[in-house]
Amino acid sequence: MKILLVTRGSQGDIYPYLGLAVALMKRGHEITLSLPRIFEAMAKALGIPYFLQSFDDITGMVGESPDIKELLAWTARVVDSQFDEMIPLLEQHDLLVCSNTEFAAPHITEYLGHPHIRTGYAPLLPGKRIPPAVFPFIKPPRVFVGLQWKLLNSGLNMMVKKVLNKNRARLNMEPIKDQGEYAPANAHNHMLYSRYLGETDKKWKYGWSISGYCFNDIFPYNEIAYKNFIDFVKKDSRPTVFFTLGSCNAKERDDFCAKLFEICCEQNYKLVVGCGWWKVGTHLHNQDNLFLLDSAIPHYLILSECDAIIHHGGSGTTHSAARSGKPQMVIPLLLDQFYWGSRVGDLGCGPRSIKIKISKKALEKKVLDLVNNPVYRKNAAALGEKVQNENGVQEMCEFIERFAQENKIELETVTLPG
Repeated sequence: MKILLVTRGSQGDIYPYLGLAVALMKRGHEITLSLPRIFEAMAKALGIPYFLQSFDDITGMVGESPDIKELLAWTARVVDSQFDEMIPLLEQHDLLVCSNTEFAAPHITEYLGHPHIRTGYAPLLPGKRIPPAVFPFIKPPRVFVGLQWKLLNSGLNMMVKKVLNKNRARLNMEPIKDQGEYAPANAHNHMLYSRYLGETDKKWKYGWSISGYCFNDIFPYNEIAYKNFIDFVKKDSRPTVFFTLGSCNAKERDDFCAKLFEICCEQNYKLVVGCGWWKVGTHLHNQDNLFLLDSAIPHYLILSECDAIIHHGGSGTTHSAARSGKPQMVIPLLLDQFYWGSRVGDLGCGPRSIKIKISKKALEKKVLDLVNNPVYRKNAAALGEKVQNENGVQEMCEFIERFAQENKIELETVTLPG
């Protein structure tokens, strides 16, 4: 079977698709992975056939706060490039699997008559129980949940409907009225998150399934940096706190990191800072309780060695922290990070989310609670055991093969499990 995988974004968006691509290739399928240029070296190292997206400035969008005009222009260019690149690619494949940020995907699969699996790292279907994951107010009265979805769809239509209909007209297709309704209705919606960490709603009216997060534990990493990290953690019995903002940027990042470092010094904790894309923590003066991790190392090797985890709440980092079985605390900055911060608090695996502008006194109280609260340790360990027993990559591969059979796609030499 020839499968086209398409994703864009930062590490948390790309790494699961890299792991999925390798697994599908091992099962005998022909894969092409469309991804941003900044991840080309990793695709090469893993031996994945790839296509580089022509419009690729994700670092600029993550690092800045564009105004509405800039955001609309950026989105229009992305959608145009999706039509230009995905149609000739998909013509050479049997099946499309892509993230829900590929707004053009359901229109292209309608045009070509190809089956389509649309994936999401947080709940992405409108309903009456779970609010949109991209909204920071996660706990409204349920009477307002439907209203939130309507507001989200209105914003989505403002961003993409005009450019989508322009391209549909070019392909002699009828215009759409609502992308928020059209997209889930014209694809199978597959949740790439843990059923134990995220939520689902049995009353979702669109076709959906869930397999668990696709952890990528196979990418190459700097073994010397990893050894240095282990030596730092193991050198004494002081608690180790891990902090990262991943690929996210915030103007308060260095101030927050400095406050956290002062607290760790005063409490005699060790602090590991995952510097990420924006070199967080590199302004700090090195001391015996500070380790700057400036290399990409699989989270499963890092987080399980720490006693507490503070992070931005990306789906990948939240799932990796959950799998480690260690308490975590989220500083949500944008999009679905508010949702994952809410879930951490709901499940009792750490304190409620905090703002990055928090005062030192309030942050110290939260850090002490995170490190010392036995309830968090117990709940985090229980959740970790459940997440560790999931195999999102294998479940996703098996689902793709079942989906292909249901859509009468020839699997060639692949033998289905069971």
